[in-house]
Amino acid sequence: MPDFLAELPFWLTMLLLSCGAMLRGQGMYWAGRIVTEQALRRTHPTQGWTLRAHAWLQGGGADAGIRAIRRWGLFAVPVCYLTVGFQSMVQAGAGVLRITWWKYTLAQIPGAIAWGAIYATIGFAVWEAALAAAAGSPLGLAVIAALVVAVVVAVVLRRRHRSQRGTGPVAHVEAPDGGTGDGVIDTFAEVVESETQAPAAPAGPAG
Repeated sequence: MPDFLAELPFWLTMLLLSCGAMLRGQGMYWAGRIVTEQALRRTHPTQGWTLRAHAWLQGGGADAGIRAIRRWGLFAVPVCYLTVGFQSMVQAGAGVLRITWWKYTLAQIPGAIAWGAIYATIGFAVWEAALAAAAGSPLGLAVIAALVVAVVVAVVLRRRHRSQRGTGPVAHVEAPDGGTGDGVIDTFAEVVESETQAPAAPAGPAG
């Protein structure tokens, strides 16, 4: 953490860090959204940050984040703030999927606050070390396993509730691995392809 932040009152330091996390998340969201909308208009950037963002997305840079949102919903947004690297994938993935802006922003808030609290206290280097240490102890493994089970149960119940409410065909169950060709739209390329397919030509007059 920069020295000037360390000299500020804790609440102000945490507020500034949380706001910074929110702004960065907004930047990644809009980068994913703008580039996706350009691709849907069949335009290709030739220079600047949009060209770099397009190359990153086209290369699968946000695909893991898109799959996470497809599986876990908006819950993936605040959780991603507790990770390193995966955070950008989820944030850009939310933009690729064009999640409603205010819903995404609300989902950011608890994650950004948690990020600011971690950074203002122990820092992410210690946080990562703590996670690694927890994974190496029986108690830590038990806690992590319990959290994973809780998340899985919550998702299963959520899907079951949705399927019970539905009146149409049985809801499609997503493939566990994602990727191209699995029938699930969970990559940048698949999102663009699915929304730019030309509609069938109208039938001509009979006779």
